[in-house]
Amino acid sequence: MSVVWLIIIGAAAGFLATRVMKVNLGTVETVAIGIAGAVIGGLVLRLLIAVTGALAGLIGAVLGAMLLLWLWQVYNRR
Repeated sequence: MSVVWLIIIGAAAGFLATRVMKVNLGTVETVAIGIAGAVIGGLVLRLLIAVTGALAGLIGAVLGAMLLLWLWQVYNRR
């Protein structure tokens, strides 16, 4: 069940991050960035703030996805 939850949170985080950063990506890329962001952001947020729960995971996932999108944009400029 945790894999399904990660995909759902990742898809939501990827969608929110792409809208906030005004990046147009396909569905697969959005979900992949959201899942990676969920992993990165969730771990960082839980380590730094020591907050658990779905809200902390969603916030961390969006922040992680935004970080990955920023890095992707910097890399694609070259």
